[in-house]
Amino acid sequence: MNSYTKIYSGSIIIILSMKNMLSEKNIIPIIKDSHESARLAGFGSIHGQLQDLYVNDDELIIAKKIINKITQNCI
Repeated sequence: MNSYTKIYSGSIIIILSMKNMLSEKNIIPIIKDSHESARLAGFGSIHGQLQDLYVNDDELIIAKKIINKITQNCI
């Protein structure tokens, strides 16, 4: 059974950039969009447009290094 860890939460623009960078290193992340899930189910959401980025625990160390590089460049 695979286990996943949330490594970032933010806007879809940044999340998609991170997804692309991770994919270049053969890391396939999972993007969780609670707002969209609630909308599709007919409910509202108070979280706005924030998405969560998850990676497999086996790839966590490498993924965190990539995410840290991206977040340091954004500041």
